[in-house]
Amino acid sequence: MSGNREQDMSPGAATPRTATPRTHTRGTDARNTGAGKAGGPRTGVLAGTPRTGTTAGAPRRRLLAAAAFAPLLAGVGMAGTGLAGPGTATAHADTRRGGGPVPPDHSGHPRGPDHSGHGRPLKPVRTKAGDWDHVVKALGLSGGPSMVRGEFLHARFPRTDLDVVSYGVKVSPGLALGSHVAFVRYEDGSTLVMGDLVCAENELQRVSDALFAHHIEMTALHKHLLAHSPDVWWIHVHAHGHDAVALARGVRAAIDRTATPAPQPRPRSLENPPLDLDTRRIDAALGGTGSNDGGLYKIVFHRRETIVDRGMELPQGLGASTAFNMQLLGGGRVALSGDFVMVADEVPKVLARLRQGKINLVELHNHGLSEEPRLFFTHIWAVGDGVRIARALRPALDATRVTPGGQGGGD
Repeated sequence: MSGNREQDMSPGAATPRTATPRTHTRGTDARNTGAGKAGGPRTGVLAGTPRTGTTAGAPRRRLLAAAAFAPLLAGVGMAGTGLAGPGTATAHADTRRGGGPVPPDHSGHPRGPDHSGHGRPLKPVRTKAGDWDHVVKALGLSGGPSMVRGEFLHARFPRTDLDVVSYGVKVSPGLALGSHVAFVRYEDGSTLVMGDLVCAENELQRVSDALFAHHIEMTALHKHLLAHSPDVWWIHVHAHGHDAVALARGVRAAIDRTATPAPQPRPRSLENPPLDLDTRRIDAALGGTGSNDGGLYKIVFHRRETIVDRGMELPQGLGASTAFNMQLLGGGRVALSGDFVMVADEVPKVLARLRQGKINLVELHNHGLSEEPRLFFTHIWAVGDGVRIARALRPALDATRVTPGGQGGGD
């Protein structure tokens, strides 16, 4: 919108009216006379006509009006900045639960504009696998989810039904075709759900409708691959509430709109087959340690900062990881699919350095809506010698504030 304001001249717009002056005599209500004293006729203050003279009551009325509005104006200015005085409890709309005042947190402190107590974000609490039994059941999983560092439940739904080809490479589910969701428990008993879902193009609208019907937000919709067939889309999701099972049912309803098969445990003999890849040199080139994930080589780096999303502190790596997935092609060659997580001032350097290393850029976008600091992601693609690719990635990696991660939950 333009910052210029113009008088509304459209039909039906309010126009000034000139009222007939009223005459007040002794005994007239002081609100109309302003001074409230006996005297001769005066032009009525409420009549809307200009006064012909100066009265002693006018400055007093303006002073009283200013005093009446001062608390409101002060409250507006301070509520928006979190500067309300000591002992002042200000209600803020909780957009995560459809509006209304935000209840106090577990300590009894009213939450500030970021939904935390006096500016302190809610912290995740450690859980055990058994704490999520009802969620696992609602997700329709049996032995599929895993606990990540005791901080969150991570459930994967690989799209083994899709035969996707990109630039002559048959993309495996572990390379770029895995839906996943993470469930985090917080100190106030609430649960956060984050993740992304892989959808064929003919599934996309049905999945979107199911998410909206269950009050699960779509925070991003985009591609993770360059030209590929058939067309696939990735939906990033976010939800928060005190009924973890209801959240899980919503995720399940969305997945049921796709042809995603039920996850099956890998036979132990095929769980982590030997890799025809010089992983030692790849680790040295990147400055981290990767892992064999069902025959793919994966290496993850986490943001060093604490990430806060809508007043909730995210476990390290959740929604804030740089991840490189390498699908083996034989003879030390790999297909690389991955993404970098960056803050704004890192983006130009990372993109330039990736191209200097002949790494293909796929997308630049956000995955979330309101995390702090604001995060940007660029998805990448490369095919070639695994060690050479790792060395090409390192200058871009060095331009970001990340630390090597272990087991990650995706983003």
